[in-house]
Amino acid sequence: MVLEYLPTMNNRVWIFDTTLRDGEQSPGCSMNVPEKLRMAAKLVELGVDILEAGFPIASDGDFEAVDAVSRQFESTQVAALARCTRGDIERAAASLQHAKRPRIHTFIATSDIHLKYKLKKSRQQVVDDACAAVELARKHVDDVEFSAEDGARTDLDYLEEVSKAVVAAGARTVNIPDTVGYSTPEEYGAKIGHIVKALGDTAIVSVHCHDDLGLAVANSLAAIQAGARQVECTINGIGERAGNCSLEEIVMVLKTRHDRYPYTTGINAEHLYGSSQLLSGIISFGPQPNKAIVGRNAFAHEAGIHQDGYLKERTTYEIIDPKSVGVPEGKLVLGKHSGRHALKKRLEDLGFDLSKEQLDVVYGEITALADNKKGLMDEEIADLARRSQLVLA
Repeated sequence: MVLEYLPTMNNRVWIFDTTLRDGEQSPGCSMNVPEKLRMAAKLVELGVDILEAGFPIASDGDFEAVDAVSRQFESTQVAALARCTRGDIERAAASLQHAKRPRIHTFIATSDIHLKYKLKKSRQQVVDDACAAVELARKHVDDVEFSAEDGARTDLDYLEEVSKAVVAAGARTVNIPDTVGYSTPEEYGAKIGHIVKALGDTAIVSVHCHDDLGLAVANSLAAIQAGARQVECTINGIGERAGNCSLEEIVMVLKTRHDRYPYTTGINAEHLYGSSQLLSGIISFGPQPNKAIVGRNAFAHEAGIHQDGYLKERTTYEIIDPKSVGVPEGKLVLGKHSGRHALKKRLEDLGFDLSKEQLDVVYGEITALADNKKGLMDEEIADLARRSQLVLA
């Protein structure tokens, strides 16, 4: 079976957003149905290919969220998560009954450590359970995804066996998660490449990487290079423990370094910052200030050398145009590391045209003040400028 959207010999990468499911599972990130609908609207505007709206068996709220998203966003492919059990599959199917493009995403652990300590099942039992779940899901929807939980730590020959078996049972996408963020790019890329070759054009290979070692984006990139064509990720990288592969980071790596990663997505990048801001307003926290792409300091410059280069030519210190991801503009932060060039520009923006002597006075006062402050407000800078004009008039 060759899928109509299978990107064999193609550079298109499908973005599977799980902000509303895996992202929501992290502490402080729980969302109610209205909040999920608000976030879903932004994700649709952003252009995600598949929107995983919840885990319907987990709670009535999750069921209602999947149902509500399915009803409201008819053009978007909506996924619901389910374990490889009849109850989960049927609950997921019921939540998706109004979706125009439904996907049931079913999973079971495949690593020996999970089989021994968590499932207490044999390898064959897990294969049987996986295939039965996929077959049941296919009775409800045409599009079924199977995830081999802890796939990164699963024996390679067994992982291939499971992957082939679920595809034969009807899965259209096989996801190989690095569930505990244990893998490294070279290792993970080799494993994904093996499964891509084993499945050929029968299914899309997907990846879902966690960030426990800070390698979620790097591992996802290695997987794309090895042939994976779906990446599961979240806004701001939220998710279990240290989080998931960050949607904004993976997308902008592919966009910014297209010379090294010649792949495309359907993401409208100008909505990345707005998506991050909306999520931050819904949950209990935002990204750290130095977070790539969407952090408060991602396009901020304080060092004088950087500010001087930036003012002469933006690309000396900015590899991404802030406007391309929805940030209004880069900003110069005036602090103890700042230079005269940046100060002069800020004063001009504030309406001051100072002489060299006046500028020198303000610069000296600002650097002295900044030694004891973490950045200066425009009001403080303007006040110093006015005082210098009075003293040196």
